Amino acid sequence: MSTLMNVPKSGGLTRTNNSSSKYLPTWSSWIDDIFNRELTPVFSQNFNTGISLPKVNIKETADAYAVEMAVPGLKKSDFQIALDNQVLTISTEVEEKSEEKEGNYTRREFGYSSFKRSFTLPESVNDGKIKASYNEGILSIHLPKKEEAKQKPPRNIQIS
Repeated sequence: MSTLMNVPKSGGLTRTNNSSSKYLPTWSSWIDDIFNRELTPVFSQNFNTGISLPKVNIKETADAYAVEMAVPGLKKSDFQIALDNQVLTISTEVEEKSEEKEGNYTRREFGYSSFKRSFTLPESVNDGKIKASYNEGILSIHLPKKEEAKQKPPRNIQIS
């Protein structure tokens, strides 16, 4: 038996057997095909199955900044919010474990997810009055401005 090399349009090499079973791949070509094909999107994507980095909305008003972060499925006790040298850091670490025993088998599953977002606050934020709340999957942080930084309403100046 002789082995021929065919070059398909994709440019890769595959082996075919030149016998009566010439349309069946050889064992080695079958193995090569498995390991040389492109990985499915499941394997080429990020394996992080935890929380992805949540999106944040930041809005400035005349007297404060409002930060909203969509993070459903968590409890307010899951969050850590810290302020260090004008850097506001919002983070969470959640560990899930479950165990199911039935008959002669035990099934255990565990998962770990986390994220961390940091923001440098402007000097105009009154860091002593920052407040946070969590309601229906939205983490809201109220960052009030210092009195001198608050936008004052326009006024008319009389000409003398």
